[in-house]
Formats: sequence, C-alpha cells, structure tokens
Amino acid sequence: MAGRVSIPTRNSALIAMIADEDTVVGFLMAGVGNVDIRRKTNYLIVDSKTTVRQIEDAFKEFSSRDDIAIILISQYVANMIRFLVDSYNKPVPAILEIPSKDHPYDPAHDSVLSRVKYLFSAESVSQR
Repeated sequence: MAGRVSIPTRNSALIAMIADEDTVVGFLMAGVGNVDIRRKTNYLIVDSKTTVRQIEDAFKEFSSRDDIAIILISQYVANMIRFLVDSYNKPVPAILEIPSKDHPYDPAHDSVLSRVKYLFSAESVSQR
C-alpha cells in the first residue's frame, strides 16, 4: 500500500525504554533488554542524577535507530522533554507513554491520546 511505513523485519525489532529503575527492571526481567556489540543498550534508567540532556540524547538516539520499533517512556519523563515528544511525528518507532509506580498516568499530557482525539474530532466534523 502506498504511504505505509514498514517495520524492519530482519529477525526482530526492539522495544526501547526510558523510565525509572523499577519500570525498566520489570521490563528487563520480561526480556525487553538488549546490549549490542558496541555495548549500547536499548534503555535509560532515569533517576535524580539523570539530566534532561541525557534524556533528550537517549530519546534522539532511540528514535533514530533502525532496530527499534517502540519506545516506552514514563509519562513524567516525557513531560521533561515534552517539546521533543510532541514534535516527533514518525510512525516507527512508535512512542508510548506509560505510568510509573510513583507518578500516575494523566491522559491530559499524553501526546498520542491528544492526537487521536484531534483526529476523531476532525473526522466527525468532516462527516457532517
């Protein structure tokens, strides 16, 4: 189909994580973690010592890698780099904001949900 973006299907695509330690460790125990030959990981653990610049760099790296299909980012971390998350417009890798143990999910700050609401409201207006 025209206009569709294909996900690389060499063997598999990775899920990247940018979140607090508990969230990342939970996903690592589920088998999401990966370390390549250059010792690059597919996750960033965000704690009180992590700078916004480090989060921005990880987001830019993960969103430009060909082997990553999904980036899971804790919503409170996404709020730190909201300008990057909101300006990201590629379909792959998909950006999904998730809650964390210490910070509940707030649908008002979810960029994906706000885009979906906008599309549905524009679609319902155009069908009238």
